[in-house]
Amino acid sequence: MDVLSLIGIIMAFVAIIGGNYLEGGHLGALANGPAALIVLGGTIGAALLQSPMSAFKRAIQTVGWIFFPPQIDMAGGINRVVNWSLTARKEGLLGLEGMADAEPDSYSRKGLQLLVDGVEPEAIRSVLEVDYMTQEARDIEAAKVFECMGGYAPTIGIIGAVMGLIHVMGNLADPTQLGSGIAVAFVATIYGVASANLVLLPMASKLKAIALRQSLYREMLLEGILSIAEGENPRAIELKLQGFTG
Repeated sequence: MDVLSLIGIIMAFVAIIGGNYLEGGHLGALANGPAALIVLGGTIGAALLQSPMSAFKRAIQTVGWIFFPPQIDMAGGINRVVNWSLTARKEGLLGLEGMADAEPDSYSRKGLQLLVDGVEPEAIRSVLEVDYMTQEARDIEAAKVFECMGGYAPTIGIIGAVMGLIHVMGNLADPTQLGSGIAVAFVATIYGVASANLVLLPMASKLKAIALRQSLYREMLLEGILSIAEGENPRAIELKLQGFTG
């Protein structure tokens, strides 16, 4: 579990709610169903209008990465590549066939199978680059769904506030209701700005960072597989790949 994400989101909301309490406010003042409906519904609706369905589905699939990101063990990946190179040096490329069949990672399995099939290094690069670059683009596009939601939410919050003020202006005959009515109207603005800056935009940035980290890991595997195809020394391969851990 990503402890920083959990601490961050708890700290953010504790700071907002705690600050409101210290200023003499109460939790009930921040609870407003219609404002939440306007901001949440409007933001999701705008995101659906902007995003392709494939990106929206991928965004839903990756939202769990905020707290449970994919495990990316760069050092462990380097060790695996070195083991592959040692096997290839001792038994030839055909000796990797059993390792390819047992490999749980589909990207690594594809690379090993290309080695076993005797594919030229440039062809291997072409195939595996398309694979990891396509996956990276798909995950970045999914992260942009939350980024666009973070852009729309504050504006939709203002729309909610204006709608609330219109309702307040319709009750000018009762001055006792004006203060509370205006306060409730601006809750929508709080929802929009807070959801964007405390949740949606940070989520988008974290998902992009995870996608780029995964892409870097696959690029490291690609360089290792190409080095094996070119018959490089296992020790030289290890030293080369250690540059990815910097």
